[in-house]
This record gives sequence, structure tokens and C-alpha cells, in this order.
Amino acid sequence: MPAYRRILLKLSGEALAGTAGFGIDPPTLERIAREVKAVQQMGVEVAIVIGGGNIFRGMAGAAAGMDRASADYMGMLATVMNSLAIQDALEHLDVETRVISAITMRQIAEPYIRRRAVRHLELGRVIIFGAGTGNPYFTTDTAAALRANEMDCDVILKATKVDGVYTSDPNKDASATLIPELSHLEALSRQLKVMDATALSLCMDTKLPIIVFNLGSEGNIERVAGGERVGTLVTTLKEPSGENS
Repeated sequence: MPAYRRILLKLSGEALAGTAGFGIDPPTLERIAREVKAVQQMGVEVAIVIGGGNIFRGMAGAAAGMDRASADYMGMLATVMNSLAIQDALEHLDVETRVISAITMRQIAEPYIRRRAVRHLELGRVIIFGAGTGNPYFTTDTAAALRANEMDCDVILKATKVDGVYTSDPNKDASATLIPELSHLEALSRQLKVMDATALSLCMDTKLPIIVFNLGSEGNIERVAGGERVGTLVTTLKEPSGENS
């Protein structure tokens, strides 16, 4: 039996690039699609938000001297490209999907209408949210938190390149240790790399749990959706360190 009724899977754009670091790696895309299908077959309703960093990252463009709003809009368009790629991979597996864009482009995606998106989930379709929130200065983390709350999801599954949330960057600090569970407030106060502060604050306000796990381990999406303890659980149930009465 699945542990959740409805989930939002947050993928980074880099997740689609595989080991290349840029573009879209077809074997990686196919593996993610297979895992999403397996979760859907468990009876879980699935929504997806994906970044665009494998194609273009707005912050990088702004740092190079571009207008920040223009760079962010370019990043949003990159997320739509990734959304179409995931849609194609899923539909090759006979999974019915809908791409829903926060920026109107009716020839390739539906406009975002909350009630229609919820109905797609109820009908067993995988929905893929593209173009972030449709606004510059907001990340796809924030888009994931916003859409998960609007869709009344039970949890956000954030797929990353590491096994969960660590005390420090495990790629730079050999002494970094995995944190199996922490609160939203603790993640904010310790500035741990779970999601950006806006997304974390929204999830804390709505008591929406986040599970951070490694996408590189095949089958992890299905394991997490099935209730297996994988990665790091970010929840409101655990009091921040040092604040227990």
C-alpha cells in the first residue's frame, strides 16, 4: 500500500542531464519515467515540478550581467522544455500526462487553472508543471511548494544528487553527516540546503512535509512513495534543537 495519496515530485533540471551535466540524457529520462509510472501504478497521484538548470539558469545569467527578470524568464522557458521531455518519456510508457504552464503557450501546454489541474490528478493523469510560478525572482523550489499546497499534496519529494540533508556540504566536508529528520524551522535557522527560504517558510506555515532523497539510486522514488525511510524527512513534528521544553 502506498504511504501517500498524492505527491509532488520536485526534480532539478540537472537530474535530466545525467553524468553529462547539461542537456537531456535519454537513459536518465527513461529511468525517471519508469519510476514515476511505478509510483502511479501503486495508486499514488503524481504531480511534477522540474527546474531548467540543465539548459539555462536565471541566476547564472543575472550574475553574468543580464537583466534578472529576463534571465529568469529564460529559465522558465527551459523548464517547459524539460516538462515536454518528461511528458514524451511518460507517454512512451502509456502514462497519460498533461503539461501545465504558468506562462501561457497554448500550442504545447495547458494554462494553469487549479481546479482543472486537480481534476487531472483525480483522473489518474500525471501532471507536469512548467514555467515555475510564472514570475521572476522565484525559484522552482518555491513553485514546487506553491503547487504542492494548491494541489493538496501529502508531501513534497525533492530528488537530489546526494542521500539527503547533511550537516554541511558532503562534497566539500568529509566530516559531514546525514540528518535523518529535522523541522522546517531548524532547516531555516541552520541554513541547511533543503529548499530556498521562501519555499521552506511556505511549507512550514502549511505543515507540509518534505523528503529529500537521492535520485541516483534507482527505485528510490518508489521506495519513498511506499513509505520506506529514505533520505531526510523535514517536518513540523520535530522540535528544533535546543528548544525542547
